[in-house]
Amino acid sequence: MKKQIKWWMSAACGLMSMAVMAQKPATISGKLTMDTNLQIPVKLFKVTEGRLQQIAVCNGNQTGKFGFLFYPDYTGIYVIGIGNTMSAQGNFSFYFKPGDHLNLKMGPWDYALTSPDNTKENLAMYHWHQLTDSIYGKSINFMHGISTYVDFFPQLEATAKKVQSWLQQNKTGNETFDNYMKDYARMDMALIASNFLQTPRTAHPSVEEYSPYYQRLHAKDFTKSTDLIYNYPYGFRTMQALANLDFRTSGRKYEQGMDMIKAFNGYIINDTLKGDMVLNRASGIKDYGQFKEMMDNYGRYILTDSQKVREAAIRQPLLKFKKGDDAYNFSYVDNHGQKTSLSDMKGKVVLVDVWATWCGPCKAQIPYLKQLEAEMKGKDVQFVSISVDELKDKEKWLHYIDTAKLGGTQLFAGGWNQKSGLAQYYEIKGIPRFMVFDKMVRSSV
Repeated sequence: MKKQIKWWMSAACGLMSMAVMAQKPATISGKLTMDTNLQIPVKLFKVTEGRLQQIAVCNGNQTGKFGFLFYPDYTGIYVIGIGNTMSAQGNFSFYFKPGDHLNLKMGPWDYALTSPDNTKENLAMYHWHQLTDSIYGKSINFMHGISTYVDFFPQLEATAKKVQSWLQQNKTGNETFDNYMKDYARMDMALIASNFLQTPRTAHPSVEEYSPYYQRLHAKDFTKSTDLIYNYPYGFRTMQALANLDFRTSGRKYEQGMDMIKAFNGYIINDTLKGDMVLNRASGIKDYGQFKEMMDNYGRYILTDSQKVREAAIRQPLLKFKKGDDAYNFSYVDNHGQKTSLSDMKGKVVLVDVWATWCGPCKAQIPYLKQLEAEMKGKDVQFVSISVDELKDKEKWLHYIDTAKLGGTQLFAGGWNQKSGLAQYYEIKGIPRFMVFDKMVRSSV
């Protein structure tokens, strides 16, 4: 017993959060079965919007043993392997809910369950792995052996014919899992089939030589909502591959930049997923002018908070904030409940004051702003004060406007760390902050 405890303390990697300590942890006990380098890092990933996100890493001991103890953020698929977030190579999928235990041995291309304590859900996942292993290996782990469409297509068709009967025969009694497994199997087969066409081979088929299964694969059938794509570990990668397949079978020529986005939009149905495609394309841009052009054309698809954060992260390194740059077109509600944007003020010089009611230095500047506003009366100058008070202090902000008799345009940003807002865009670290924009709403000072 002491020996087991000592191994667990030295080899297991824990992931704990105070917010979830009340739930039961899930545990993983494993052993690497590779011939060399048994202390290679083993990683644990969760699925976030159709991509892998690493949440823990564990270096095994000298015998290859490794372990994890973690509190699942959700009930569903997690991934364990020696691969990375960009590819399915060397990674394997498992289903976890609080309190589950997983015991396995794992190599770079295969794994096996090693204990009767494994859950019925992970036993089903293993049986699925066994069913698809031959085509998965040729498509995903293609570096492990040489394969061409000549041998792959017949195996793909044979496996596809078995999927429905397999799903019926491998029901676990967990209705949530069994329903999810239908989607997982559909996505897994789509990944296997489409990825094969995009990886290096000694011989590549023409469109006319594609096997019948490819006629079932159309991106529009997978992208009516975000569900299929976001809940699968390699959902975004699969969506891209399916759109590529549609593009190829339509006989269209590949385009670059925005032309490619326009072409792919015809195959992707859901607007949020279109936004993901836009951001993926934008991530390779090195020039702010090109980025802005892309956002002007396709920024309407950047809809979710996470997309807005990613868009800001792509944009930020491209900004140089020099005189004459286009300004950030903020849009906030004023003290009368009306939404006001910087673009509404085009044709005037705009002086922006970023402040808060809790900021003493900000309030000390107000008499001088009032004096300047009086001096500029009758000129094409618009004074705009943007409060970064938190939402809970909105009434306090409104009251201060009345009691201090503030003039100009009073806007409420709703917090210091508004996602992709003004403070984030201009990397404002302290207030008050003053900015001036010319009549074409470009940075002046």
